[in-house]
Amino acid sequence: MENVIPLFPLNLVVYPGEDLNLHIFEPRYRQLINECIDEEKTFGIPVFIDNKLPGYGTIMHVTTLHKRYPDGRMDIKSKGISVFKLVNFENPLRDKLYAGGEVEIVEPGETFSAHNSALIERLDRLYKLLEIDTDYNAAVKNFSYKVAHKVGLSIEQEYELLTIDSEAERQLFLIQHLNNVLPVVSDMERTKQRIRMNGHFKNLDPLNF
Repeated sequence: MENVIPLFPLNLVVYPGEDLNLHIFEPRYRQLINECIDEEKTFGIPVFIDNKLPGYGTIMHVTTLHKRYPDGRMDIKSKGISVFKLVNFENPLRDKLYAGGEVEIVEPGETFSAHNSALIERLDRLYKLLEIDTDYNAAVKNFSYKVAHKVGLSIEQEYELLTIDSEAERQLFLIQHLNNVLPVVSDMERTKQRIRMNGHFKNLDPLNF
């Protein structure tokens, strides 16, 4: 098999360019990470949802070994590199404690999109409603990856975004999500205001009958 890599299934989605801190404690993953550090090789995080591997994941590179404990546990920092599609899965790999499999690297599509301003306008509205400071740089490539974890997507939606190779299509996906979410958040804010006013004196205009 070609392009066989170690695999570390997790119930989360990691996007290319994203940093992920991991505490490594299971013997199989201690072996995996030690080999990646010693041999300077990558590993894959296939998304694990509903007790199955739907097929897509992210190639990861260990960037920092923060701490190694006396019992072999480790704290590491890793970074997403690219998206892959799982061709087959073997658990465990021959002569290893950990799983692995053959993967097909997904070629990235366009990294910029004409929908940037529409997405940013909706993000600004959402963060204003939630009273959260904005902390994103809209000029970066693959802007959708930078904000995907910050708009209230379910893990299933985050996974669906991972399977989309075009930045324009990913931004349209997020825009549609925000179109659905913003009225709900706005209504929640109105409800919060009504709750705050409950029990307080109100200045009301008299009604003319």
